[in-house]
Amino acid sequence: MPFMISDQRTVSKSSACLFSILIPTWNNLPYLQLCIESIRQHSTFPHQIIVHINEGTDGTLEWVKQQTDIDYTYSSSNIGVCYALNAARPLVQTDFIVYLNDDMYVCPDWDRVLWEEIQQLPDCFFFLSCTALEPVASSNCAIQANFGSDPAHFRKQELLAQYATFQKPDWLGATWPPNVIHRNVWDLVGGYSIEFSPGMYSDPDFSMKLWQAGVRYFKGLSASRVYHFGSKSTKRIRKNKGYYTFIRKWGMTSSTFTRYYLHRGEPFTGPLDAPRLPSRVKWKNKGKKILASFYPA
Repeated sequence: MPFMISDQRTVSKSSACLFSILIPTWNNLPYLQLCIESIRQHSTFPHQIIVHINEGTDGTLEWVKQQTDIDYTYSSSNIGVCYALNAARPLVQTDFIVYLNDDMYVCPDWDRVLWEEIQQLPDCFFFLSCTALEPVASSNCAIQANFGSDPAHFRKQELLAQYATFQKPDWLGATWPPNVIHRNVWDLVGGYSIEFSPGMYSDPDFSMKLWQAGVRYFKGLSASRVYHFGSKSTKRIRKNKGYYTFIRKWGMTSSTFTRYYLHRGEPFTGPLDAPRLPSRVKWKNKGKKILASFYPA
C-alpha cells in the first residue's frame, strides 16, 4: 500500500546529545510514555529521541507533539518497523544510532555502559546490545524476571531495586534491540531491509548485512539493562514470511546464522571468527533454500 511520511519535526541540537534513539510506535501510547519516561529519568547523558508514529490514532501523535524534547516522523498508516526506522534516519543528528522498542523501559546507567564500551573500541565496526529482562525470557540472551506484563501492572520500584542483581555474563551475537551502531555503518549497509516489512526477521537480516560488511564485534552487555514487556505490537500485525525471505536472500536459515556465525547468547569471548558449518547443516540449508523458492516473496 502506498504511504507518505506526512509530518515530521526536529527540535534537538546535536551538540548536546550523545545517541539518537529511534523508537517506532504503533498505537501503543501507555508503553511509549513509560519508555520515554525511563530515557529521561535513567540516562546518564542527554540523547536525541526520535519517534516514528504509525497511525497514532490512540492519542500518540497529539502527545508527542506536546513534548518539547522529542523529534518525530509520522505516517497515517502502519508502515512497519523497517520503513519506520529508515524514515527516522534523516533526522539523526549524532554519530550513534540506538534502536529501541516502545515496549521497553531502560534501567539506570544503560547508556553509560554502552558508551564506556564504545570508547574502548578501535573503530566503528561494532554492534552492541543491551540485555533485556522479560516476564518470560524469549531467548538465551534475556533474563527471565517478571515485573509486570503491561503498564497497569508494572512494578517499577521493584524493578529498580532488583534489576542489577540478576547474574549474567556479557554475551555474543547482538541482534535484537536495544542496540547501538555508528551511523556510518548503518548507512554502509543501507539501514533496515524493506523486503522484510513489516519487520519479521529484519533483525537477523540487519546483523547479516553487518557481517557481510566486515563487522565481527557483536556484543551484548550484561550491565546495560532494559525491561521488555514483550512484543506488544507484533502480536497485532499480519506477519510477513520473513523466515523464507531470509533463506532466499542469504542461502541459509536465520537459526544457522545466529548459531554458527553469531553464537548468539554464548558468553562473550571477543570478535567472532569465520563459521565452521557441519556438512549436515550445509545440506539442510540447501534443502531449505529449494523449499523457500516455492513461497511467494
